[in-house]
Amino acid sequence: MRIEPLTPSEAGRWDAYVENHPEGTFFHLSGWQAVLEDSLGHRTHYRYVEDEGKIVGILPLGHIASRLFANALISTPFCVYGGALADDDSIRERLEREALRQAQALGVDYLEWRLRRPSDRARPTKDLYVTFRKALDPDPEANLKAVPRKQRAMIRKGIKAGLTSVIDDGIDRLYEVYAESVRNLGTPVFPKGYFRALKETFGDRCEILIVEHQGRPVAGVMSFYFRDEVLPYYGGGTAEARHLYANDFMYWEVMRRAVEKGIRVFDYGRSKKGTGSYRFKKHWGFEPEPLYYEFDLVRAREMPDINPLNPKYQLFIRAWRRLPLPLSKLIGPWLARDLG
Repeated sequence: MRIEPLTPSEAGRWDAYVENHPEGTFFHLSGWQAVLEDSLGHRTHYRYVEDEGKIVGILPLGHIASRLFANALISTPFCVYGGALADDDSIRERLEREALRQAQALGVDYLEWRLRRPSDRARPTKDLYVTFRKALDPDPEANLKAVPRKQRAMIRKGIKAGLTSVIDDGIDRLYEVYAESVRNLGTPVFPKGYFRALKETFGDRCEILIVEHQGRPVAGVMSFYFRDEVLPYYGGGTAEARHLYANDFMYWEVMRRAVEKGIRVFDYGRSKKGTGSYRFKKHWGFEPEPLYYEFDLVRAREMPDINPLNPKYQLFIRAWRRLPLPLSKLIGPWLARDLG
């Protein structure tokens, strides 16, 4: 039994292991290694355990070395879920020991584990994020009726406003509405090449839905498909989207189209407790499930607090909202690439 670094020739075996592991997620897939390295410029340390020619455990790790924010080894950066997958606890422990050894060798501030279930390691844990997941009915009308009345009315208003949805093969229109949306929230936008890399790397697993009003794009979302799940991940809308109820309509269209494909689980993704996105998802009838982001502190003495709710970032957020959109798209990617 030995630990090996992931190479392109082993990506198929890695992904087969993720697909068949009960705790596997879209964010464990090998494609993230190339996305992180090639489009964002981060080093990765993907490791698997092999026993008699068979993969028995995998661990994705990305190294974010930022002068502005933190120097961290994360499983997995820019993703909501991570951690080791293994055939048994002894293999998982072996991978986690290897990760800590790597973190110490790199001299990072901390090693972060993004887990859906708590470990038994007694590590410091951040009680900040939740995820929202819900089973879908094969009947679209049943899913619409399951949405609470007030939120269902928002969806119907979007339909009445004449909104339509289309699947887009390119990333240009998505990027424009997404860049405007995150600028308005006071957040730097990712590089355009990052979205292109996601689409090219994951192919049919990655789908872009655009909401149009009178032929103009007013909202868009990039969704990921994994097994029987859909994960609308990067979404946003223009200023016009709000009074058209385009975001409400957009997520309904993702749900409706996913059911037509035989998808059975809608994963609304991560939100911070008490935020607008948290309340939005609750209005859809989704119940929050805690996420367990655990830390091995290496050079740091306390858990990091790099999030928009931190008071020290409020001045930056207010200033960013006032930036001209072209300038935010020019500067934003240099900052966003380190916000893993």
